Amino acid sequence: MHPKKREPLRDDPTLDEVRAYLAPLLASQAAFDGWNEKAVAAAAEMAGVDTEMAELAFNAGTVDMIDAWFQSVDEAMATRFTDAELGAMKIRERITALVVARLEILEADREGLRRALAILAAPPNLPIAAKFGWRAADKMWRLAGDTATDYNHYTKRTLLSAVYGSTISVFLDDESDDYAETRAFLDRRIENVMQFEKVKAKITRPAGDRFSMARFIGRLRYRGA
Repeated sequence: MHPKKREPLRDDPTLDEVRAYLAPLLASQAAFDGWNEKAVAAAAEMAGVDTEMAELAFNAGTVDMIDAWFQSVDEAMATRFTDAELGAMKIRERITALVVARLEILEADREGLRRALAILAAPPNLPIAAKFGWRAADKMWRLAGDTATDYNHYTKRTLLSAVYGSTISVFLDDESDDYAETRAFLDRRIENVMQFEKVKAKITRPAGDRFSMARFIGRLRYRGA
C-alpha cells in the first residue's frame, strides 16, 4: 500500500535518495507499462520528480528496479510493528505476522509483482531471485529477534525463503475473502517449519543430552538390579 501523503523530496537530492523515494511507486506503474523506463517516468511524474534524474537513478536495468521496490517493501514491513509488539509474540506469531505484513504491503501491486516474478524466473535471473528471497527471509528473522550465527542462521533463512516464495505463489491467484486461502496455506507451511525446528533441536542438542539407544537398553537391562 502506498502512503496517501508523503513528504516531498528535498531540493538537490542524491540519486540514492531519488531511488528510495520512487521505489514504492514503481510496481503500480509496472503493472501497466512493464518494468522499464516508462514505469520510471510515470512514477517520477506522479511524485513530481525530474524525469531525467529518475532515469539516472534507475539506469542499471529492469532487475535493479525490482530490487529497489523489494527493498522498499522490506522497509515498509519494518515499520509495521514496534519492538515491544513483536516481543510480546511467540516466535511463530512473529514470523507469521511479518509475512502477512509483507502480503498486505504487496496487495495493491499484485500485477506488478506478477510481472516482476516472471522476469526473475528467467534462467539468467534465478541467482538474483534467490538472493532477493534470502534477503527478505533474513530481514524477517532479524525483526523477529533471531541472533543465530551458526548453521541455524542459514537453515532458518533457507526454510523461510521457501515458505515465503510458495506463499507468494498462492497469494497471486487468491480471490478468497481477506486472502483466507493464503493465510491458511501460510499457517500450514509455518507449522511444517516449526516441526522441523523441533526435530532439528533434538538431533543437534549437546552430545550428553542426545537420545542414546545403547544407554536406553542398558537402563532397561539393569532396571531394578
